[in-house]
Amino acid sequence: MNHQNEYLYLTTLGLSLATLPFLAGLVVMKTINQDLLAWGEESEEIFRGDRLPLLNFPHDSECS
Repeated sequence: MNHQNEYLYLTTLGLSLATLPFLAGLVVMKTINQDLLAWGEESEEIFRGDRLPLLNFPHDSECS
């Protein structure tokens, strides 16, 4: 019975020690995911075209 209590104690201690890093990893992954999504949306806004400069191309009548 003593060995069973010792294994139960070690299991409980191991789970307790592993819980905080696991939860911290989940929070970090969620933050990274949100940052990458925001970065992707910002890059779409840059390449959408309404903020790009207008270029003056010569007309066909001027080329001939």
